[in-house]
Amino acid sequence: MRTAGHAEWTKLRTDAANGWLVLGVVVLTVAVGATVAMTSRCDAVGCGGDPTRLSLTGVLAGQVVVAIVAVLMVGNEYGTGMMRTTITAVPRRPTVLVSKAAVLSAVMLAAGSVSVLGSLLVGRIVQPGRGFTAAHGFEALSLTDGPTLRAAVGSVLYLVLIGLLGLGVVVVVRNSATAIGIVLALLFVFPILAQVVPDPDWQRHLQQLAPMTAGLAVQTTVDVDALPVGPWQGLGVLALWAAGALAAGGWLLEARDA
Repeated sequence: MRTAGHAEWTKLRTDAANGWLVLGVVVLTVAVGATVAMTSRCDAVGCGGDPTRLSLTGVLAGQVVVAIVAVLMVGNEYGTGMMRTTITAVPRRPTVLVSKAAVLSAVMLAAGSVSVLGSLLVGRIVQPGRGFTAAHGFEALSLTDGPTLRAAVGSVLYLVLIGLLGLGVVVVVRNSATAIGIVLALLFVFPILAQVVPDPDWQRHLQQLAPMTAGLAVQTTVDVDALPVGPWQGLGVLALWAAGALAAGGWLLEARDA
């Protein structure tokens, strides 16, 4: 297992494109979060804003790059035929998938932590000047605040789970472009459907099942009771999607020729 993991880490870090993509996760997440923080305002008590979630808006953009990194990690091997070499070197195919998942999780845990902490730091600096002050009912963003800490930790885990979802999908379809399309559809089509379905009950059910909508509930720190699914329960929904994709990928990796 250690040898397989080291091999996967070597493959990931020696491809310069992966380094730029991981850097892109951080830059895009922080940049979008900073833009939202600098353009949001709270002009009176009860303005209805959620400063923590606003600061973490960049996760919406960063997740796309995370999915691309995860998909290319396997898709490139299928595209070049290197997967046959990988399977020959590590005949136990579940070990191959677990090693890829472990390396990807570690990388995204690091990138996600830097992204989230950077976003919150920018929010802490910028938002008081945008009206998110104690006078309007908001304290400065701090990880000592329970809901903010939960949103931060949950956002990092969210990015890791998006990566694992992408990894599972690409092992199933064995094509990078198709896998990226499927992952993006899973993330963004559900929210669109929830908006166009007229029945409120069905809207709520779709929000509870949607990997992105449910997963990002963990960022909410204001009016949590109004959410269609609880913060940690929502992250659990995303975890089930990721686990299902990895289980399907693992089964097909065993059943098919490389």
